[in-house]
Amino acid sequence: MSNNHAKAATPPLLSLAFRPLFLGGTLFAVVAIAWWVYFWLTPFNWQPYGGLFWWHGHEMLFGFGAAIVGGFLLTAVANWTGITALQGKRLLVLISAWLTTRLLIAFGGSLPAGIIITADLLYPLLLTIAMAYPIIKVKQWRNLIFIPLLLTLTLLNGVTHWAVTVGETALAMQTLHAAILWFVLIIAFLGGRVIPAFTTTNCRKAQPIRWLEITSITTIILTLIMAWFGFASLPAWLLFVIATIGALSNGGRALRWGIQHCWHEPLLWSLHLAYLFIPLGFLLLALFSIGLIENPSTALHSFTVGAMGGMILAMISRITLGHTGRPLKPPRIITLAYISILLSAAVRVLLPAVAPSYSNWSITLAGGLWVLAYAIYLTTYAHMLITPDIEDTPE
Repeated sequence: MSNNHAKAATPPLLSLAFRPLFLGGTLFAVVAIAWWVYFWLTPFNWQPYGGLFWWHGHEMLFGFGAAIVGGFLLTAVANWTGITALQGKRLLVLISAWLTTRLLIAFGGSLPAGIIITADLLYPLLLTIAMAYPIIKVKQWRNLIFIPLLLTLTLLNGVTHWAVTVGETALAMQTLHAAILWFVLIIAFLGGRVIPAFTTTNCRKAQPIRWLEITSITTIILTLIMAWFGFASLPAWLLFVIATIGALSNGGRALRWGIQHCWHEPLLWSLHLAYLFIPLGFLLLALFSIGLIENPSTALHSFTVGAMGGMILAMISRITLGHTGRPLKPPRIITLAYISILLSAAVRVLLPAVAPSYSNWSITLAGGLWVLAYAIYLTTYAHMLITPDIEDTPE
């Protein structure tokens, strides 16, 4: 079969990894948070595998986050190497592994843990293999860094599952906290590549300062390690020093990228503002270390809702346009989605920090704003993900 015939035989949804993984990941983001908020307001008899709080943390990281990262990386590696990593039936296997696990973890709590763990580790392992193949084939060693990164994510997933099965609740949650910092590391690493590059349409690109780049990334890695050991178990002065350096270095790094030139372009300011939740998260960790904030959860939600949720929404709305042959002019309503996700982060992070008695309200309001933001993406972008590229549409 010729390449043209093979392309025609592959449904658009399975032609590139970003299509099903962005669609599935964002749909899951809406359903999972809506379900969580509803359960928070009106508790009912539901016991997912791992327990309620573990389910929420794990699934927003290894369910939602890992799906989007997979879609982004497999699409990027096709551009970097000229080799499409997965499509068609092979891509369907990857998607099936991801989807099956979401259902098993939510509703298969009575099943043997080994079945759920095996299913959940399959997706990141397949993703790692699919990512490694084209990079190794064309000997593009510069991008080989993503293989140990993906294996680290797989290891963190395995450790948190092991901790659940042996009843080490604290370790299970600490490993999830470490996984949050893994996503922060990915955002910082990729954000440092793409945000300045995208912003050059508006201003001259600021050349990276080597020591600042190294410091910002190193503080994230050190914080990841500290999260795994447990923030509360570490010397307060150590967490304060690392978190303060992390706030200053990541904040200084971001402010060099030209945010002041982006206010008229939602596709740009959404990226810049989402990244600023990384230094804010570090600042909140520093405040936690000296007792001004009761719980590190506030800082961690700055990383997850603000940096992760905001950056993902900004990136996927851009990638979906660019990789389906459309101009980089998003529907106007997507600006409301960007505002909603940033407000969601602000409410979830700042309200508990300044008024802990309103924490329940912050969870409800932040969850509603999150659902609104990703529902807007789905209603405006889903058709782009399931239909042919513009240039591939017959006239």
